[in-house]
Amino acid sequence: MPDALRSRLPAALAAAATVAAGLTLRALADGPLGAYGGDALYTVLIHTIIVFALPRTAPLRAAAGALAFSWAVEFAQLTPVPAALSEASTVARLVLGSTFGAADLAAYAAGASLAAALHALLRRGPAPAPLTSG
Repeated sequence: MPDALRSRLPAALAAAATVAAGLTLRALADGPLGAYGGDALYTVLIHTIIVFALPRTAPLRAAAGALAFSWAVEFAQLTPVPAALSEASTVARLVLGSTFGAADLAAYAAGASLAAALHALLRRGPAPAPLTSG
């Protein structure tokens, strides 16, 4: 398998799993889990896209980039632009949202933390087998 594919395949699979989790959450969960879980997964997805584009990116750097992007989108909702774009396009509504919510900022931070932890765990690889005397 070529190095480029081998290094990007896990990120692509993680992105697909994140989208599936988000769609499942949206269909099945109500209340805060449904509302804020999707926000957290949005940031996880951005993290996986960053890792796909830049496979050697450190987990904390990718998480910081994902969090910065997510917060930028949220703060952009303080302007009329995302709402206007969301009225014109379903895709824009899914990506940009339409109204600012301060609690969303915390959900994005939770998603970035989760993504960084999983990324670091997966990057480290399996634990070595314990030494036994015999």
